[in-house]
Amino acid sequence: MQQQHRTVGQSLKHESAHLHVSGKANYTDDIPQREGTLHAAIGTSTRAHAKIKAMDLSAVKAAEGVIAVITLDDVPGDKYLGPFLHDEPVFADEEVLYYGQPVFAVAATSHDLARRAAKLAKIEYEDLPAILTAEAAAEAKAYVLPPVHIHRGNVEEKLANAKHRVTGSFDLGGQEQFYLEGQIAYALPGEDGDMHVYTSTQHPSEMQFMVAHALGQHVHTVKAECRRMGGGFGGKETQSWMFAVIAALLARKSAKPVKLRADRDDDMMITGKRHDFQILYDIAHDDDGRIQGLKIEYRLRCGFSADLSGPVGDRAIFHTDNAYYLDEFDILSIRGKTNTQSNTAFRGFGGPQGIIAIEYMIDTIARNLGKDPLDVRKINFYGKTDRNVTPYQMTVEDNVIHELVAELEETSEYRKRRKEVDEFNANNKVLKKGLALVPVKFGISFTATQFNQAGALLHVYTDGSVMINHGGTEMGQGLNTKVAQVVAEELGLSIDHVRVSATDTSKVPNTSATAASTGTDLNGKAAQDACVKVKEQLAAFAAERYGCKPEEVRFADNHVHAGSEKIAFEEFVKVAYTARVPLWSSGFYRTPKIHYDFKTLTGRPFFYFAYGASVSEVIIDTLTGESRLLRADVLHDVGSSLNPAIDIGQVEGGFIQGAGWLTTEELWWNKDGKLMTHAPSTYKIPSVSDVPAQFNTRLYNNSNKEESIYHSKAVGEPPLPLGMSVFLALRDAVAAVDESGHAVPPLMAPATAEAILNAVEAVKAANKAKAVETETV
Repeated sequence: MQQQHRTVGQSLKHESAHLHVSGKANYTDDIPQREGTLHAAIGTSTRAHAKIKAMDLSAVKAAEGVIAVITLDDVPGDKYLGPFLHDEPVFADEEVLYYGQPVFAVAATSHDLARRAAKLAKIEYEDLPAILTAEAAAEAKAYVLPPVHIHRGNVEEKLANAKHRVTGSFDLGGQEQFYLEGQIAYALPGEDGDMHVYTSTQHPSEMQFMVAHALGQHVHTVKAECRRMGGGFGGKETQSWMFAVIAALLARKSAKPVKLRADRDDDMMITGKRHDFQILYDIAHDDDGRIQGLKIEYRLRCGFSADLSGPVGDRAIFHTDNAYYLDEFDILSIRGKTNTQSNTAFRGFGGPQGIIAIEYMIDTIARNLGKDPLDVRKINFYGKTDRNVTPYQMTVEDNVIHELVAELEETSEYRKRRKEVDEFNANNKVLKKGLALVPVKFGISFTATQFNQAGALLHVYTDGSVMINHGGTEMGQGLNTKVAQVVAEELGLSIDHVRVSATDTSKVPNTSATAASTGTDLNGKAAQDACVKVKEQLAAFAAERYGCKPEEVRFADNHVHAGSEKIAFEEFVKVAYTARVPLWSSGFYRTPKIHYDFKTLTGRPFFYFAYGASVSEVIIDTLTGESRLLRADVLHDVGSSLNPAIDIGQVEGGFIQGAGWLTTEELWWNKDGKLMTHAPSTYKIPSVSDVPAQFNTRLYNNSNKEESIYHSKAVGEPPLPLGMSVFLALRDAVAAVDESGHAVPPLMAPATAEAILNAVEAVKAANKAKAVETETV
């Protein structure tokens, strides 16, 4: 099928690549400033939980260059906002709920003066008890949303009668988005109450709504626009609202344009991260490692408000099965309310947490049985025609995990390398190697069904050039490139004829967030729909003009083919314009087949699944805990790729970001609830030196069975969980400290040098205890 296409399926360069490398790409901070533009800064809380006894902002107001200062009392409209529940005050309301919460904001004549002024506030607090961890929230029954519980079968009976039963816990850390471009908004007040907000966001329509609600105005008075972001990863899905709203509020009060560009430390202190989990599990399994019953409790640190913790927690539940059939299970998800930043969307949206939970458990089962974890994984795989119904009652109809894993097992030489790793470990006391092969099955669609829709607006100009506007946002992932390829393919044009304009709520309304890996699926289909409508009008006109049937009209090679006639596209649209044929259209798409009951967590929340697998080989120093990723082999399913180069880049980037989450990216708060890892100096993301010298990435040959855009599959989020093979390879290396090969290391994530060293010492201590016990006997 792919060979029939001229533009789709080609490894075309990213449409903005030349602008990125030359420094000419315009981000929100690059927009030319209007005369009189002010700069904003946010005054934040220095307590995790406290009453505000007194607040003196006189020094702030009197500071050099200050034009306006606002608090919650200055919000003319809704003072509480939020993506689902309106439970977040724009500024602290009589009490502060986390260290870093916005308390007030200031606008001054320069960025530096605004930041200096914000430091002059005098706030008197009365400290209140603070809950800082997921464990503490669960024990206190402090929830941002009620717990969610699903089950099937009699799990307690299975556990009680199990031949093998494994219980334990796993602490899984969070992750900072660390987008290269921080949170930023630029608000320009217009006539008659209008407000134009340039915002670095994955969800322009939500920013439009939030600003309108805060200003107490109708939505049509606000326009939100985003040309591109310097990264998002989920951190700009909802939490860009506070920056857009504060900029707009200051612009309204001062009657001047206001730019709010958060300093990196302030950004990290204010905004939420990937949810960290405490995972408690209890498993029954047979001699082969087949899971017979599973009981699991997820404890999430959600932060002070709900934000997106509900759907994040749900998606973790939906991915507890990963690639495995679970016959009887009991899954409880506790969404803990803590006095920390309100955690939010992050690439994978809870899915990676659910996936690594089951993978950690299967790894534990295999080690207890003395088996290769890959063999235990295979035994538990979903079947093709039976054992193929998920815990949420969706039948898995597109399962390719057997074939995909078998292919990767062969091409990566897993079995041969397994022997080589074992031999290395037998001959080395200090350095130990580890190897792991891990599969991924990832569901694609928003679990909130209403968000699975998109619109587009297509303009064909009389010189043959085309402009497409859609509701998705470009954050470097190549969405605009793929949409341009779709339009070029549909109209039979070369890619240079097509341009994608900035996302603009005045052109395409009520857009869904660019999230859940649906950007191309939704917006590509909406753009295709707009193209089809324009082509139908043009084909009818061509048939009438050149004496053929409409179905005989083709658009290809920058020409219109009508019967025996071949006309250059540019010339044809000029004639069509003269004949008053419409040269524009809107497009719309909604994902079919999906439905989902929020109360029972059953239905078909996903249109299809994306599959993948990865093999990682690592080495650790058992004296220091230092580790290295030596080699990674990745095989990932993107269906019929729209752009292989972009897709491979997404797979590799997702893998490394997932590996970073589970190895080096450690968030920690001190006893006062202050986030101490709030800058590049204290928070370690992967760098080029963390990429393995041997990194083999391939796309699996598998056209999507569903009618997605050109039968492609989403590629944004599914590759990230593949990074867990690095973590499990590290666990494998730690286990090698025990020469018997039966150690079950208590390695927690992230597997920093300290965590690895702790796990190594735990294995040594367990060995010593066993030796003493044996000697005593």
